[in-house]
Amino acid sequence: MSQFNELTRNGLWNNNPALVQLLGLCPLLAVSSSVVNALGLGLATLLVMVGSNVSVSLIRHHVSTTLRLPAFVLIIAAFVTCADLLMQAYAFTLHGILGIFIPLIVTNCAILGRAETFASKNPLLPAATDGLMMGLGFALVLLLLGALRELFGQGTLFGDMQLLFGPMAQGWRIEVFANYDFLFLVLPPGAFFATGLLIAAKNLIDDRLEKRRQPVTAKESRRVRVTGIIK
Repeated sequence: MSQFNELTRNGLWNNNPALVQLLGLCPLLAVSSSVVNALGLGLATLLVMVGSNVSVSLIRHHVSTTLRLPAFVLIIAAFVTCADLLMQAYAFTLHGILGIFIPLIVTNCAILGRAETFASKNPLLPAATDGLMMGLGFALVLLLLGALRELFGQGTLFGDMQLLFGPMAQGWRIEVFANYDFLFLVLPPGAFFATGLLIAAKNLIDDRLEKRRQPVTAKESRRVRVTGIIK
């Protein structure tokens, strides 16, 4: 149970792939202009990370050291192909919007890094948990960034969610600011700016939590002699 808690904390916060390891930033910055784009890419990345971690853990005793990395890349590419085909089948318009960034999940260093450093050295359950939490941590940051950019860039939230959830999501769009448009946050420079703010906010929270954990030490008191004869 303690290992599960540690893997959860590492994936979601302490060792988050996007905010701490700074991996997979290319798709993170490119397609997070809205919630629906961020959610689509986040779910695809989560699927690939869990599937590749499970597969790598299962074959870890049957692949030689020299063939290990090519085998891992092939496994990741197979799951990316599955995610790509699923999006073509069930969210074709969103697949067209995300474009090349779905196949480029193969090059996401966070996925290959977890397969190499963790899944190849651990049993099935911890490897699956690590993939789930790391993928979830990446997807949550992607979703938060998409929400911030859509809200302060276009003044709306949950626009075009029907691209992912179908006709039932037609009325999910919330217009927070009427007739509002801030192009800087919609474009890639705004993504860099918003990501920097998220990283700064995380570091600030970590600093405050660290200060709370530090034991409070009593200030040293110096005794001053006020009686007697001073020579």
